[in-house]
Amino acid sequence: MITHVRGRLVEKNPAYVVIECNGVGYFINISLHTYANLPDDEACMLYTHLSVKEDSHTLYGFVDVPERNLFRHLISVSGVGPSTARMVLSSMEPQQVYSTIISGNAAVMQTVKGIGGKTAQRIIIDLQDKLTKEGLVEGQEGTSDEHLSNKSYEDALSALQMLGFAKSAAAKAISKVLKSEGTELSVEQLVKESLSVL
Repeated sequence: MITHVRGRLVEKNPAYVVIECNGVGYFINISLHTYANLPDDEACMLYTHLSVKEDSHTLYGFVDVPERNLFRHLISVSGVGPSTARMVLSSMEPQQVYSTIISGNAAVMQTVKGIGGKTAQRIIIDLQDKLTKEGLVEGQEGTSDEHLSNKSYEDALSALQMLGFAKSAAAKAISKVLKSEGTELSVEQLVKESLSVL
């Protein structure tokens, strides 16, 4: 499994990028969200998901881990393939996707090209509880903006899980720390502060 690609950005357009890594050029499909947030310099790193089918191996790239997680949630839904999931992330910001699923707003989900009424309902039914339990979205207070802009969040969450804490409890603790301390904490500080909350 290719989890990320770091190298020189050779080609960039709204649908894909080519990143050269040790003389090999990787063609990586991206969403408009990732395209908008790519740095202007040549040094580039994308978190990736490798989609394997009988006739193809396709790389999808994401500017941050939360977007990749959301992509993986979407493709876990029956009837939603990688292309449709990328279309969702190109049509709405990740925060909007979270909010739409949590609030059960099928009408908004149907505005995405390729998603009909049944698929929209299936996405909401399959993912509503999962996203809530994982602490990715907490009602109207919404901590997702903090999570999406704070790369330390995923590392801290992973560290707390490895220490034996449940994902939902760890996510709530991290959210509490981010709310009170701000998003400038290092991973180490975030883990230490969260441990004092747990």
